[in-house]
Parts: sequence; C-alpha cells; structure tokens
Amino acid sequence: VLTTILWIFIQAVQQVEDSNAGLLPLALVRALRRTAGHDDLMTVHFLGASHNLSDTDGLEGSILNATSFSFFDKAIHHIVTDNGEERGVVLAPDGTTVALAPLLLGIESGLKAKMEGTEAVGIFPLSLGRTLGLSLLSLQDIPPSMRLGPNGCWDNVEQPKVFKLSRPATLATDAVINGGMDGVILGNHLSKLPATEQPQALSEILRGYYNFTLTEKQGIDAVTNYISPKRRQLSRQLLEPLDLHAEVMTTLTLVWKLEDTEWIALDSGLGNAVQDGLKTFMHRYLDCPQIIPRCQWGAKASRDTPIPLSLPLRFLYVHHTYEPSAPCLSFSSCSRNMRSMQRFHQEDRGWNDIAYSFVVGSDGYIYEGRGWNHVGRHTRGHNALGYGVSIIGNYTAALPSRHAMDLLRNHLALCAVNGGGLTGNYTIQGHRQVVNYTACPGDALFSEIRSWEHFRE
Repeated sequence: VLTTILWIFIQAVQQVEDSNAGLLPLALVRALRRTAGHDDLMTVHFLGASHNLSDTDGLEGSILNATSFSFFDKAIHHIVTDNGEERGVVLAPDGTTVALAPLLLGIESGLKAKMEGTEAVGIFPLSLGRTLGLSLLSLQDIPPSMRLGPNGCWDNVEQPKVFKLSRPATLATDAVINGGMDGVILGNHLSKLPATEQPQALSEILRGYYNFTLTEKQGIDAVTNYISPKRRQLSRQLLEPLDLHAEVMTTLTLVWKLEDTEWIALDSGLGNAVQDGLKTFMHRYLDCPQIIPRCQWGAKASRDTPIPLSLPLRFLYVHHTYEPSAPCLSFSSCSRNMRSMQRFHQEDRGWNDIAYSFVVGSDGYIYEGRGWNHVGRHTRGHNALGYGVSIIGNYTAALPSRHAMDLLRNHLALCAVNGGGLTGNYTIQGHRQVVNYTACPGDALFSEIRSWEHFRE
C-alpha cells in the first residue's frame, strides 16, 4: 500500500528533476499544471497562463513525451465517473486519499509568492475556496451535511488501483478537501520561507509531508515539521483566523466576474446556504478527527446484522488493547493490528465483529470499529449505553502519546456531541469502573483520564 500510488507519482516527479539539472520547483509545478490542462480563468488570474511562462520552456521533452504526459495527465486530472470512480486521487502512506490538483495549485501559489516576494493571495481560493463555494451553492436545496464529501474505498488494500465513492459525489469530495487542505498547508509554508532559504525540490516537498517515519522515540508528539497526519490540526490553525464565509463569497464573486456570465447576485439566500455549509465543513473536517474507514484497514464483514444504537448516548468508555501491547506508529501497522484484533474477536471469542466502536492509533488517526451507529461488544452490560474507544497499546505503566489522547478526549468526543452521537453532558469512564474483573485501561491511562472534564467516579 505504502509504495503504490502517491509514491509512484513522487518518483516520476523526481525522474523529471533528475533529468533537468537546476530545475526550479516552481517551473516544474507549472509544467505539471500545463500537462493536466488546468489553465481555467481563475487559475490564470492568480498564477498566470502556464503556456506563457518562460520557466517551463525546455521541459516538454521530459514531461510531454507520450509516456510521461499520459501518466501525469491521469494522475492529476480530477474526475468522477458515472459509476462513482474518483480519478486524479492517490492513496497516501498514512492511509488517506488525496486529490493532486488542489494540492499542486496550493504549492504553486506558495512557490510563486516566495520567488516573487509577494503576498500569497491565491492559496485558499485555488486550493479550497472555489470548490467549497461551488459545491455548497450547487447543492443548496439539499441538507448541508450532503453538500460535501463523500469518502470512498480502494478496491484492494494491498494493491489499490480503483477508488470508488460511497455515495454520489459533490464537487468537494473528501479527497478533494484533503488535497485542498494539504495545498493550503504547504502553500502557506512555502510562501513564508525566509528570504535566505530556497525551496526544496518538489519531490522533496512531497516526500517530507507524506513519506515520513515515526518511531517510539520520535513519536508524533515530537514532530515539529509539517506531516500529513497533522492535516486537520494545521488546517484549523490556518483557517480559523479567517472569515471563511467572506473568503468563500469573495471567491465566488471572482469566479462569476472572470467567466463573464450573467451576474448572479449573492443575496442573503445564497449567503445563508454557504454559511450553513461552512458549519458542516468546520464540524466534519476540522472539529472531527480523520477516521480511517473499515474498508481501508481491511475489515471483514460483521457475521450478523449489526444492532442499531439509540442515539444520543450518555457514556464514553475508555479502553486499552493490552494486546497488541506496543503503540502502532504507521497506517500499515495500525491496520495490521485492527485486522488481528478483529480476527481474535471473531474467531477466538466468537463475537460478530471487532468489539470496539473506535480504536485510536499513535499514527495520528482513529480507526472505525463498529462505528457511530451500531452496538459494540466492548463493555459488558453497557454496550448499548455508550461508545467503547480503545487506544492501541498497553498503558499499565506508560501513557499513550499526547496526540492520541487528544484525538479521543477532545476531537472524537466533540465530534460525537456535535454530530448527535453523545449527549452534551456525557460521562467518561474507564472500562474497570463498570466491569470488575479487568484492569483496563491500565493504571497509567486510568489515572490520566480521571483528570478529564467529563470523567465521573
């Protein structure tokens, strides 16, 4: 999984760099835009027409030969087919799916500002603003929750080739929003590099953000540079200070002005549609943690019809897995742990499915177990009363990473409350408090959660 799609793209980029000594990253990302045919009016307004930019001269031989052109065009050009396949997206090593077009537009905007010493005005409109605005307005007659997304599944966990969406697409699918957020993060970072610091090669920019290694000594808590598991945290830091509603409405006004269409008045009705949709965006993509769906970690189907929960619930029960005993630090290891636990629960314990509602990894992500809507098998006698959330590892003597605990304590819980899964006055309890034969979630973790706001003895 980790060396398949995004890695191939990065390697292809590096091959172009290796065959063009001294190639600037701005020139290369412009040439990629030219290859993918992304010279729409708004992009040209902010970045200039790629075919008129002299720094792409001489690259046609390395990029626009038949093989390279075909690869880059397919990799970058974003479409959703009639049968729900999303193309122009890549599987990242962290297990998330990313659309390349908005990512590269954000990077180009940041590099242009850095090289020209100007303000990076196009990063948000090109990466996120236009797509968010058009998606929210084009679907204003349906509930805000349906105007963004969806996510999807790759056809094969080991050799992913086709990505299929879980429901009809909006303009702003999860992959497009992931790519847009990454474009905003990397574009802003590049635009603010010190005057004395030159940008890395494009392949190195991408490799540093997506292809990193966490260790127990250098866990996610200790990482200070930009990496993809921090996508939502970093996006919040950049987007919260903005008046997102004003930014999106300004972007939409520019779109209609540039296209010279009949003027569409941005009346209160359209403004309200955007405002409602942006609340959904903030909740789903900034408040809520990224949850790796069952299909992504390779879950087997439940052996029986899942029993629906009666929402909202009043309790959140905290567990540790004990076995596996070590924190998982990558998508591949966390996925392997999830499959191992499901196999143990189904085959050795005879249960219908993996026991937990959700499982927290130390790779920066939460993994879907039985999910928001189905009764688990996590806390005997209390399964229908609350969500059971386990952190992978043995926390008898040591604590999980701060990042993992924050995902559970703040982001997953807030997501559940705002999404109607938990009551606002929900109670956090450790497994041992309601089941007397277990030391779960471990002495160290139990001592920690006793200081959390919603904990009750």
